[in-house]
Amino acid sequence: MTRSFSIETKNHGPVRVIAIRGYLDAHTAPQFENVVAEELRAGRCRLVVDCTDLDYISSAGLGVFMTFIDEARQAGGDIKLAAIQPKVYQIFDVLGFPALFDIQPSVEQAVARFDGAAEKD
Repeated sequence: MTRSFSIETKNHGPVRVIAIRGYLDAHTAPQFENVVAEELRAGRCRLVVDCTDLDYISSAGLGVFMTFIDEARQAGGDIKLAAIQPKVYQIFDVLGFPALFDIQPSVEQAVARFDGAAEKD
């Protein structure tokens, strides 16, 4: 059985939303890594990763988030996670991601968190 993976990017106001779908594992992590790296190179450091259709994540996939979080924050942005399914959230939770990442129930709520951060500055 082939496990699919796809990525779509779109703007949501000043925030870039990266929607990931399917299985994020050692085979697909490089594709995700390339997309995040390109967003940061292009100066887009306010990122929301939409996990609505993410069915599975491995340590390789989790590593991509860890690779870029400091770079995004140093550039004045962040990587926020949104709409994680309960079975995938368990993996994030066990590894302590909720303490490191802003995780919101929806893309809209994650995007709004950037507005709140900007108002506090």
